[in-house]
Amino acid sequence: MKTISIVISVILFSLCLHAQETTSINKVPKQYSLEGGYRNLFSVIDNANALNGNKVMNGYGFLFDYAWKLSGLNGKKPGAFISVPIGYSVLLPANAASTQMSLLSYGWTVRHELAVNKPLVPFVGYGLLLNTLKDKARDGGAMGHQTQFEFGYNLNTATRLKYFAKIAYSYTSFPQFDSNKRIHYQFADLRVGVRF
Repeated sequence: MKTISIVISVILFSLCLHAQETTSINKVPKQYSLEGGYRNLFSVIDNANALNGNKVMNGYGFLFDYAWKLSGLNGKKPGAFISVPIGYSVLLPANAASTQMSLLSYGWTVRHELAVNKPLVPFVGYGLLLNTLKDKARDGGAMGHQTQFEFGYNLNTATRLKYFAKIAYSYTSFPQFDSNKRIHYQFADLRVGVRF
């Protein structure tokens, strides 16, 4: 009985060693993105005429994104990425009575490329973000959440750089200043950037 258990142990141990020798471990490819562009507040859903009592309609924003490639690793299928973005947007006052507002965003996004090995590669993305809204005329800020959908094109080059352009739709919700109600609004973004 002791001999049989030793033989079984040796066989299992050698199988484990063989399995480890044939398994290769590869690092997951990473991708960095920098983008900037125009932001438009086109709808306030709760019928208020101002964003937390402040009239703003347009602005600009910048974003840095750190992504890991999850699929399409062999280059035969379209790639999918999960990323951690951090962005900053400025909303400009629409009149003399309003003040500038800013928005710090961070969270998770998922991006799917829709083609492989083409000069122009379309992509779609989805993001869940947390936001900190600040009014220049107030101390502190408000924390909110954002759901974002995006569509765009990557322009592949002969170098490691990929240029891209995208449009994005965002639904965002914040508590109103000096109130227990929430304000819900929608943004459209037009962005250009580079991935490396």
